[in-house]
Amino acid sequence: MSEVAVSVLIRGARILGSEPADVLVEDGVVTALDASSVDADEVIDATGLVLLPGFVDLHTHLREPGREDAETIESGSRAAALGGFTAVHAMANTDPVADTAEIVERVASAGRRAGLVDVRPVGAVSRGLQGETLAEVGGMARSRAGVRIFSDDGRCVHDARLMRRALEYAKPFDAAIAQHAQDPRLADHAACAHEGEVSGRLGLPGWPAVAEESIVARDVMLARHTNSRLHVCHVSSAGTVDVLRWAKARGIDVTAEVTPHHLLLTCDLLAGYDPVFKVNPPLRPSEDVTALREALADGTIDAVATDHAPHAAHDKDHAFADAAFGMLGLETALGVVAATMVTTGLLDWAGVADRMSVRPARIGRVHDQGQPIEVGQAANLTLVDPTGEWTVDPGRLASLSRNTPFAGRSLPASVVATLFRGRLTVRDGELCERVTA
Repeated sequence: MSEVAVSVLIRGARILGSEPADVLVEDGVVTALDASSVDADEVIDATGLVLLPGFVDLHTHLREPGREDAETIESGSRAAALGGFTAVHAMANTDPVADTAEIVERVASAGRRAGLVDVRPVGAVSRGLQGETLAEVGGMARSRAGVRIFSDDGRCVHDARLMRRALEYAKPFDAAIAQHAQDPRLADHAACAHEGEVSGRLGLPGWPAVAEESIVARDVMLARHTNSRLHVCHVSSAGTVDVLRWAKARGIDVTAEVTPHHLLLTCDLLAGYDPVFKVNPPLRPSEDVTALREALADGTIDAVATDHAPHAAHDKDHAFADAAFGMLGLETALGVVAATMVTTGLLDWAGVADRMSVRPARIGRVHDQGQPIEVGQAANLTLVDPTGEWTVDPGRLASLSRNTPFAGRSLPASVVATLFRGRLTVRDGELCERVTA
């Protein structure tokens, strides 16, 4: 074990892509932006590199407790750090479900032991994700884990009365209800492909976009009625974007996220029945992809969230209709966002920081993340090579699972270094040796 570096000097970094600066980090805090002549324990030559606030993921499946064969908090934290993340929100659909103060505190404690990113537990909305009885919202919010996002993700809170109660109960804690928008009467558990020409030709049960759009429309009205915070998970359709624009124009307190894979991949990829492309909500046609990119660019969609969903091979390697839903996302998120938003001119690096760090931290109420890179701010930072093209190799990913849809694909932009609370967790694109605190 090596000792923690008390100071790190990042020479010549372009903060948010602007002019170069020499950034000094001491005892977990940014202490200077013009420190070229200062001696430090660690020095990084960042010439030509872009310095961003560490990324914050609102939607990560870490599988622990219960499915440690697919992922653990430790392995997921490693993947997150390599992807440039300094905070992740761990979803509640574990076994047991994170629906009590005891379980969310256990998850938060395991995250602290891993020590690579800030692991923020997401609490369940309903007990056991059953959609029948409200979970211990107040207990989880008041717990040491300080839960500020609640979600039954993987299942929709389809009962309007329960959704209203959840919004009301969360409001005093300034917490958000994050909805997996899928009307089970329009898209049941068998639905696995966008309802359209491709699903019809392949004979796959259809998942129509209106199953998402109708729930979002209902929920924004409930958010307006309760004056509470609503967050829409993994937006996938142009129709949902229209609903969000309508709601935001009227001052309704709604935020939304989009996954990297919904910014790049389309339902045409299902033609080969490869289960790696099975995800919920499903991949949509190219016109939806275009609408999602435009909405992320103009701020209608607030954040990029990975929906990192690792699966063991024995759950994913099945016929398409029988395979588990989900894709890996933490280590490839930056590359996909760079490919779809930066190289296309839809976002600059300041915009990437806003959508991948600043806004997600604000939505999750993670107060020491997503801050400006200024003197006195916590040093949760990501150093990016904007020209660092790389090829995705599933065997080299830190996740315990291998279900990436980007295997063999070249992506632009690479994470060179990640600093979590002033400590280097990634350097030269590799995990640092575990250090003592």
